[in-house]
Amino acid sequence: MIKQEVAFITPTAYLDSERVATDKHEYYRGEVFAMSGASIAHNQIFSKLFGELAYRLKNKSCQPFGSDLRIHIPTNTLYTYPDITIVCGEIETTDDHFDTVTNPSVIIEILSPTTKDYDRGTKFTLYRDIPSLKEYILIDSEMVRVEKFELNSNQSWNFTEYKDVEQSFAINAIGEHLKLTEIYSGVL
Repeated sequence: MIKQEVAFITPTAYLDSERVATDKHEYYRGEVFAMSGASIAHNQIFSKLFGELAYRLKNKSCQPFGSDLRIHIPTNTLYTYPDITIVCGEIETTDDHFDTVTNPSVIIEILSPTTKDYDRGTKFTLYRDIPSLKEYILIDSEMVRVEKFELNSNQSWNFTEYKDVEQSFAINAIGEHLKLTEIYSGVL
């Protein structure tokens, strides 16, 4: 088998291209990766969750953003578009384009069959390089399941899983509790 060489793309070239692109792409260590579309269930979960967060955080110091907001992790070069990003306090951007944030407090990914292993593994490893990140939450789009990772005072990540639609979970970084019924009602 012949290995095909991948051309190295600089972060500047990536951002210049991404800012005029019609599709979104992730960037990691000189490589660019196209992002795929999402299922109906994924979009329903996003709509319910984002709407609930936007309502609850109205007039507070934390703000939710959808998947059009790019985040960057300077220590490992990743540029990516989480499904939902919550930023608390002042928003820190990479430059004067104000379209790339470096200080999320909470990242929420809605799992799909094609991305769930990446979201649970490599992507979470990369996200852990964000100094401001306090919670990482994974919402399954195929079954009732929420996986929550929370940074503790020892700088280790605690894991809690929720599988019962009657359960609720806290997003402590924003001082809110969400019921799984608020996320999954009418979806699965």
